[in-house]
Amino acid sequence: MNDTKQEGWETIRFDGMSPTILDEEIATEFALTIVLNGEEFATMVCSPTDLQDLVVGFLASEGIIRFVEEIKDISLDESMGFAYVELYKNLDLMEQDHSKRVIGSCCGKSRQFYFKSDVRTSKTITSNLTLSVQQCYALMQQLQDGSDQFKRTGGVHNAGLATIHELLQVRTDIGRHNALDKIYGHILHNHISVKDKLIVFSGRISSEVLLKISKIGAGILLSKSAPTDLALKLAEDLGITVIGFARGDKMNVYTHPHRILETNV
Repeated sequence: MNDTKQEGWETIRFDGMSPTILDEEIATEFALTIVLNGEEFATMVCSPTDLQDLVVGFLASEGIIRFVEEIKDISLDESMGFAYVELYKNLDLMEQDHSKRVIGSCCGKSRQFYFKSDVRTSKTITSNLTLSVQQCYALMQQLQDGSDQFKRTGGVHNAGLATIHELLQVRTDIGRHNALDKIYGHILHNHISVKDKLIVFSGRISSEVLLKISKIGAGILLSKSAPTDLALKLAEDLGITVIGFARGDKMNVYTHPHRILETNV
């Protein structure tokens, strides 16, 4: 897991009524502005790790690119907080549509889209991947055990790309959406097939998170946190198995339970 030194902060900690002064590690908050084809496109507040993966994954999530080969060049100026991206294509029409809110029902009974990019890039998943309840527990434990930055600061989220047996890559960020974009960028950079992979996640499953999973192409999302109702409606329509509250030896399967072996007995 790519890590970075966190800031220390003199803190007064109370244990009952007894105060202790300590130097506590604090998660770093970093503003990164993406300049796309010479024009300022977006500013993200993130953790300053795996920034190239973040930029690629964010642009793919927003429907600006589909493949990393569409990027001519990426250069990072971390001291000033800028990522300069040059694409091979012109973005005039996409930029006009990028931030327009729309609500539609593309290819599903209950699917709602906030942005036109979601209509273009979200896709129904037909993955045949299955795994056991015990494998779910083990993968979540791996994510928890490997989260050194969370243990030190309590202020970050983690997203992992996994097979049914093990975590392959983990990305960390103060924003749960950014952590997923970093994983997406890693997948695109390395041309990884996700047909036999799932996403293991520490954050709440919002509709935006669910749409990112759809764009990545994963059929299973395993999280230790709760889903929202709209996320579950989207998951039903998009063919994604959502597992939440995966903690210790407990978990909830909300949608498409056929991918969990024990639900098929």
